[in-house]
Amino acid sequence: MEYTTLAVLAGLPEDPHGAVGLPIYAVAAYGFKTLEEGQERFATGEGYVYARQKDPTAKALEERLKALEGALEAVVLASGQAATFAALLALLRPGDEVVAAKGLFGQTIGLFGQVLSLMGVTVRYVDPEPEAVREALSAKTRAVFVETVANPALLVPDLEALATLAEEAGVALVVDNTFGAAGALCRPLAWGAHVVVESLTKWASGHGSVLGGAVLSRETELWRNYPQFLQPDLKGQIPWEALRARCFPERVRTLGLSLCGMALSPFNAYLLFQGLETVALRVARMSETARFLAERLQGHPKVKALRYPGLPEDPAHRNARKYLASGGPILTLDLGDLERASRFLEAIRLLKAANLGDARTLLVHPWTTTHSRLKEEARLQAGVTPGLVRVSVGLEDPLDLLALFEEALEAV
Repeated sequence: MEYTTLAVLAGLPEDPHGAVGLPIYAVAAYGFKTLEEGQERFATGEGYVYARQKDPTAKALEERLKALEGALEAVVLASGQAATFAALLALLRPGDEVVAAKGLFGQTIGLFGQVLSLMGVTVRYVDPEPEAVREALSAKTRAVFVETVANPALLVPDLEALATLAEEAGVALVVDNTFGAAGALCRPLAWGAHVVVESLTKWASGHGSVLGGAVLSRETELWRNYPQFLQPDLKGQIPWEALRARCFPERVRTLGLSLCGMALSPFNAYLLFQGLETVALRVARMSETARFLAERLQGHPKVKALRYPGLPEDPAHRNARKYLASGGPILTLDLGDLERASRFLEAIRLLKAANLGDARTLLVHPWTTTHSRLKEEARLQAGVTPGLVRVSVGLEDPLDLLALFEEALEAV
C-alpha cells in the first residue's frame, strides 16, 4: 500500500469493544492468571508485564512506524535524544569508535562528547562523503552516523554510497531521520541504512505538543560482526542465534527501556499515532510553501545567503532529488551578522522557538540557541554562522508568510 494509506490503517489493533481508533492504556503493570503464565512472559518477552518495557498503545505506534519506514522492527522511546542514545548503547562497547558527519545537531554532538566519552567511546568527525568516511574507518569502528538532512546546514549525504561502504566494512550505518519526517520525506532503510533513529517530536507529532523518539532497523546479517550478539545473555541464549536480525532491536528495548527507563508515555504514543495519519499531507504542503518562500527570497538584497535543497542551484540539490520526496519544509537565511539576525527576529511576527515540524512556522537562531554550547570552530563546521536563521515552515498561507518575511527584512 502507499504511504498515505498505511499512515491511517497500519498499526490499528482489534479492540474487544469495537472502538474505531487507538485506546490509551494508562496503566503501569499487567497481570497474569497463573504462575506459569507469568513465568512465560518474563522468559519470552511475549505479552505485557510492565509499561516500562512496552504497552499496547506504544506497540501500535511501533507497528505503524514499521510500515511507514519499511522496517523489520521499531522501538519507541521518550524522545529523539533517547532513541539516539539507546541505539548507540546497543551497538557500542568501551574502546569502540564512531565515524560521524560534521555538522550534526548540537545536542547530538553534546551526547557524543559528554556521554559516549564516559563509556570509553571515541567519535571521529568527517565530511559525510564516502571517501572521507572510508579514510576515517578503523578496526575499532562500529558505526557510521549521519543525518538525512544536516541540521541546520541542510546538506544531504549520499546514503546509498555510505550504506555500501558500511556494508563492506562490516559496520552499521546509523541515520538520524528526523528530517525525513517518519518516512514521508525519506526512508533511509530502503537505501541500505542498517539503523534509523528519529525524533517523533517534530513532523510525526505535527503540533509541537509531545516528545517521542524511535529506533528502527532492517533485516540484515551485520549483527554477526558484533561480539555482544554472539555472547550468552542473562537467559543463556546467544542473541544472534535466537533472534537473528531482531537481536539488535531487542537489545535496544532491554537497555533503553527495561534497564534505563527511557519509556514513552502511552498518552504521547497515542498523540504521535494520530499525528502520523496526516504527516505526509502536512510535509507536502509545508515543502511547497518552503520552496515558494525560497524562490521569492533568493536574491533579496537583505539576505546574504539562502539555503534550500529544493532549489536547483543548492549544493544539496542533487542528493535531495535522489533521496527526498521533495525539497523539504526547512530553509535557512543568512543575514550577514548577529546584529542583522537580531533585528530580523525582533521584527518578524512569527513564533521563535527551538523546534521543528510544528503546524506553525518557527524560527530559531542556532548560533545563540541550539548550537550555543559548541565552540565557535565547531559551530562554523556545522554550517552555523552568527547571521543564520533556520526556518521550519508551517501550514500558514504562503502569501501571508511572504509578506511577514518581507516586512521583517525591511528592519534589517
